[in-house]
Amino acid sequence: MPALKEALLKRNSQVPRYTSYPTAPHFTADVTDTTFTGWLMDLKDDASLSLYLHIPYCKQICWYCGCFTKATRQYEPISAYVDTLLKETELVRAHLSGGQTVGHIHFGGGSPSMLSPADFTRIMKTVRQFYSVDKNAEVAIELDPREVTEAKVAAYAKAGITRASLGVQDFHEPVQKAIGRRQPFHMIYDAVQLLKDYGISDINMDLLYGLPGQSIEDIEENVAFAAALAPSRIALFGYAHVPWMKKHMRLIDEETLPGGAARLEQFDAATTRLARRGYTAIGLDHFVRATDPMALALQGHTLKRNFQGYTTDNTDALIGLGVSAISALPQGYSQNTLVTADYEKAIAANDHPVVKGRALTADDRIRRAAIEELMCYFELDLELFTASHGLPRAYLDDALPKLSALAADGLVELKGRHIIVPEKARQAVRLACAAFDAYLAPSQQRHAQVA
Repeated sequence: MPALKEALLKRNSQVPRYTSYPTAPHFTADVTDTTFTGWLMDLKDDASLSLYLHIPYCKQICWYCGCFTKATRQYEPISAYVDTLLKETELVRAHLSGGQTVGHIHFGGGSPSMLSPADFTRIMKTVRQFYSVDKNAEVAIELDPREVTEAKVAAYAKAGITRASLGVQDFHEPVQKAIGRRQPFHMIYDAVQLLKDYGISDINMDLLYGLPGQSIEDIEENVAFAAALAPSRIALFGYAHVPWMKKHMRLIDEETLPGGAARLEQFDAATTRLARRGYTAIGLDHFVRATDPMALALQGHTLKRNFQGYTTDNTDALIGLGVSAISALPQGYSQNTLVTADYEKAIAANDHPVVKGRALTADDRIRRAAIEELMCYFELDLELFTASHGLPRAYLDDALPKLSALAADGLVELKGRHIIVPEKARQAVRLACAAFDAYLAPSQQRHAQVA
């Protein structure tokens, strides 16, 4: 095995994915409904907004799933939840000046495809009623291919959906069986064709490596099958086995999970095949067509990272709606309750269901910018960074000892104070970011492994 891979495995510690900074484990109850209300009221009248709507329901829980969701075979709880979600949508708007424009809307879950066409339609109608939605706004939805129907797709198209993300994970029946998610290829094919038939041509596809029983051949075939369906973006995530957080993951036979070395080989095999198929690597885990807006954002140095991962969303504030949803405002982060009954009770009382969050300090903003730069571009010139932010030259030098240790193993290159993560060790970028994390205490927090 090449020395870089050995070094990465040696340091295969658990560090955050850095979709925010500070990360969610460091949120506290100091951020309340009152705090969030004040943050909303302080948003500038010309601020641009992104809305995230969380649908926390699935017909069944897939064993690999790390999302906040619950299983239901009945539709009544979903319909009742939508009623509350619409009230929250109106409540948030009541604390805004009204001049803000929505540039992005994202439906996540769970499975937003659990929504009936009628309920999806009334959600979008309410959003457009209370918010000024830009005519060029990206409106995206995450879909389970097993639940895609023509009636739903017709509703998506009519309501203005511009991008759909299909959760595929793996195309092989033995792997699907091992993760509790059976979906034959024709089902995925039909979902893609339906979306395209209704004019929704921007299609994302999620694949996972590191799943139970997966082989290199499986990974290579997954890329071939996915590319044959011609999605504009493919996300390649490493399965995060965290049974201490998600009890249903205990249903997965740990003895069948690929080890660290095998996971690295799978990642390398997938990225090689994706490049051959014409996909440009974006950050740590996204691959897009050369003409995709995300590729253009990479070239123009405007790529961003938020709770949905890599994004072209450059709005001023992200407002999360629904159980467990997180908002990212200029002043800080807030998260809604994870308890549906508490969520309904808060909204009924005209209170925001916020239970925790984090107000940003000046240091947080600086470190967040440095971490985002590394996560998006795999390099950071501390000389230029500190100068452009008007900081003392040595402001972030507390990270250098940890970075030097990574450099000794070849996982980063240090050219003076210029940090570069080598292409052959891209997964080490999270380790490099951790060097700037003032809150991280690896012995106290448990995260997904790097490799």
